[in-house]
Amino acid sequence: MKIDAAILDQVRAAVALPLGARVVAAMSGGVDSSVVAALLKLAGYDTIGITLQLYDHGEAIRKKGACCAGQDIHDARRVAAKLAIPHYVLDFENRFKEAVIGDFVQSYLAGYTPIPCVRCNQTVKFADLLARAHDLGAGALATGHYIASRVRQGLRELVTPEDMARDQSYFLFATTQRQIDYLRFPLGGLPKSETRAIAAALGLVVADKPDSQDICFVPEGRYADVIKRLAPEADRPGEIVDRDGRVLGQHSGIVNFTVGQRRGLGIGGGEASYVLKVDAPTRRITIGPREALLVRVVPLIDVNWLGDAPLGEMPLDLFVKVRSTRAAAPARISSMEGGVQVSLAAAEHGVSPGQACVFYEAPGPGARVLGGGFIARPGSLEEAVGPGGVRPENLHGPELGSALHHA
Repeated sequence: MKIDAAILDQVRAAVALPLGARVVAAMSGGVDSSVVAALLKLAGYDTIGITLQLYDHGEAIRKKGACCAGQDIHDARRVAAKLAIPHYVLDFENRFKEAVIGDFVQSYLAGYTPIPCVRCNQTVKFADLLARAHDLGAGALATGHYIASRVRQGLRELVTPEDMARDQSYFLFATTQRQIDYLRFPLGGLPKSETRAIAAALGLVVADKPDSQDICFVPEGRYADVIKRLAPEADRPGEIVDRDGRVLGQHSGIVNFTVGQRRGLGIGGGEASYVLKVDAPTRRITIGPREALLVRVVPLIDVNWLGDAPLGEMPLDLFVKVRSTRAAAPARISSMEGGVQVSLAAAEHGVSPGQACVFYEAPGPGARVLGGGFIARPGSLEEAVGPGGVRPENLHGPELGSALHHA
């Protein structure tokens, strides 16, 4: 089956390497990464597929719709065989357990709501896997993420994709400049529907495979079960209180709660209540009305800056996302006692510590991604906010910060 020449030209433009150059395709076993591998081969590149074994196959096989599981590795192998490209499976199970699952558990125990996909990109996919691609002599590592990149003034920039309904830039904000210069995203200009159509036209076994919905190592989305199995102390009980500190009931562990949560509070009657605060040291869950969730000033830690000017030249007006599913909205970032804070033009509900605040040059498709940071304990409209932290090595723009941040 021939693929439209315009699509292959688009792939070549995204890869921007001479035809015949070696490119590693990160193959998770899903439709997106499979199509990337196929398009690389058809576009004329020496394509090698790599799949990561990240956690126990026995549990993985019982989990449908998750990436990097046993069935997914099998699917990736079948696709690579059909494409007649070399395919390797790398056992990163110990690394994944330490860097991603361990961080996930400890973050919840500390009262945060982590994003394990970001940590996986930081520590495994765009660090360890990228290093293996270098070892294979590849000129680039290509993934099936819906994001794009372009070269400006000798450096690559991350930009949002054409299909904003599939935009994955929120999960890639921590990518360093050195990594961006090596990564390629061939699907940045395609809608998801066209990706599936290509898979079907090529007869790939994954053409109709559902997209993953849950965290890959969390069966059926029951993250608390995973945490309790690895950290039995996670189910220590505590108090549920209102904003005045009055005890309303008991809970069975702070890992069962996240800021903005409404269901499962175990407090009946009266108006709807939401989780306002998770206090790990006291094991207290504070609940209250939805309007109490409004946040306008957000402190950040672990900031990764991808802009041109030094981050210290503040304030800067830009656009931010505080949740992956929300549109980028106007905001201002500024220094705060050596850290960084984001002042939102319009208050947001349910800004959760541990989630990301991602910076953009503009809203919509084709907008440059300027980095971002992890949300620290946010203030509300009524209270002051403590200082956030920032890695000093990331305050100097891409030309310096990326080299120091590279794994």
